[in-house]
Amino acid sequence: MTLLADPMSPVPHAESTRWYQDAIIYQLHVKTFCDGNGDGIGDFAGLISKLDYLQRLGVQCLWLLPFYASSLLDDGYDVSDYRQVHPWYGSLDDVRRFLDEAHRRGLRVINELIIDHTSDRHPWFEASRHAPAGSSALEFYVWSDTDQRFMEAHIIFNDTEPSNWARDPVAGAYYWHRFFRHQPDLNFDSPDVRAAVYDVVRFWFDLGVDGLRLDAVAHLYEREGTDCDNLPETHAFLRALRTLVDREYGDRVLLAEVNQTPEATCTYFGEGNECHMAFHFPLMPRLFQALATQQAEPIVDMVGRTSTIPAGCQWAIVLRNHDELTLSALSPWEREQLLDVYAPAPRMRLHHGIRRRLAPLLGNVRDRIELATALTFSLPGSPIVYYGDEIGMGDNIALPDRDGVRTPMQWSEAPQAGFTTSAVTALPVLEDGEYGYRRVNVANQDRDPRSLLHFVRRLMAARRSQPALGRGDIHICDVTDPRVLAFIRGRAADSVLVVANLAHTEVHAAVALPTGVPALNTTDSLRALPSTRRDGCVTLTLPGSAIGWWTAPS
Repeated sequence: MTLLADPMSPVPHAESTRWYQDAIIYQLHVKTFCDGNGDGIGDFAGLISKLDYLQRLGVQCLWLLPFYASSLLDDGYDVSDYRQVHPWYGSLDDVRRFLDEAHRRGLRVINELIIDHTSDRHPWFEASRHAPAGSSALEFYVWSDTDQRFMEAHIIFNDTEPSNWARDPVAGAYYWHRFFRHQPDLNFDSPDVRAAVYDVVRFWFDLGVDGLRLDAVAHLYEREGTDCDNLPETHAFLRALRTLVDREYGDRVLLAEVNQTPEATCTYFGEGNECHMAFHFPLMPRLFQALATQQAEPIVDMVGRTSTIPAGCQWAIVLRNHDELTLSALSPWEREQLLDVYAPAPRMRLHHGIRRRLAPLLGNVRDRIELATALTFSLPGSPIVYYGDEIGMGDNIALPDRDGVRTPMQWSEAPQAGFTTSAVTALPVLEDGEYGYRRVNVANQDRDPRSLLHFVRRLMAARRSQPALGRGDIHICDVTDPRVLAFIRGRAADSVLVVANLAHTEVHAAVALPTGVPALNTTDSLRALPSTRRDGCVTLTLPGSAIGWWTAPS
């Protein structure tokens, strides 16, 4: 796919309280992005050294995986101190310097906030397991004399955990955990817990972060006779948290990580008074389903179920990230269909999902990678690019759990992919094969204007030039060929017609436009595809796996 737009400098740090609706987000892991001190582990010094690269790429917001003090049994999602940085990555002063340097370049920053649970080595849990009955310290976690409570709650990691309860020998009681047993759940019925969470939120916003990703936020409360997900008490807590954020900080953002149905996920916006953003996880497998079947219907169906959200709210659209590609929103036969296509080997699967990066998922076929990426930049929401996907990095399924998609960033042909000068790394770099760092790296692609990296830069520039793609409505258009997806984003003069060919071969199609769509350019702005408009229809020929944006004349 040839993009016509040239990359432009990122817009200055916008003051709008709705900056997140226009943002292009880049997700990275400090541990595996760049090592600044030569110990083989990524750190904030290394990340700071790559901010110019990220600015030039064209992103507007960085989402960082956990870097808190942790026992690292779950790669940082087992927090032992919310106010400290793990020494591998640096110090709080390094974080402050990073935030200053990011903001100076117009880059916003979103942090993780893991509030459903802590590490079992957190001082809160140590105090709780030793606390006497009736004490506030005991009430920080969910304790029980039996493991038969809340039995309707499903076990999220049921391939590794037999129960949501684990017995603590010190307390002589069971504690509740929705994830791994070393991650006890906080008790949000305790006012002391809620106050402690508010203090953590204030700490990071006072430090300068622009947003918080609320990890596993659907599981905060427990009630008998329910599945302990999406409870009214959870939404009441989020409304209280949103009130605090709006009152004290104004332009900061709460991003909900909710792996639920689209209908349930929408409730986390409230009436515009809960979370500003939510991940559109139900859309993610539908994109891959559409690519696998070469049919638009899976995307059309999902957009129809989720297109209306409160004003000021925004979806976060992701193709791949640090976790497995979740298939929980699919029916059993749909799930098996996608597993057969995208994860034929058992080692590619995890927690009933797929642990693969974007390029391997799509067979390293350039047109398919470009189409999938451009779709996330076209559909309603703020697109997220996972680090390394802009150069087509591969994965390492020989590594355990989710480490296979968290390998070091490949910067150059230098030893260890230019990630570090150390002979030992936090995770091994990809050495050989079609995804090895000598073939796939930033330096090589930076020199090649035909590379995937240059495509992504131009796509980001084109997206920034079209405000309708960030905040505009969506209207699905009727098309004569079911392999073609077409929709209008925005209204009136800001309208953008998006047409995507999900087939591998060329198609000729007619797209019916809704009334009121203004005159559009006869050539699209992504790859100069021609079209003809007559009698309320646009006719065009699209090469295999092509996508175009037809915009109003400037």
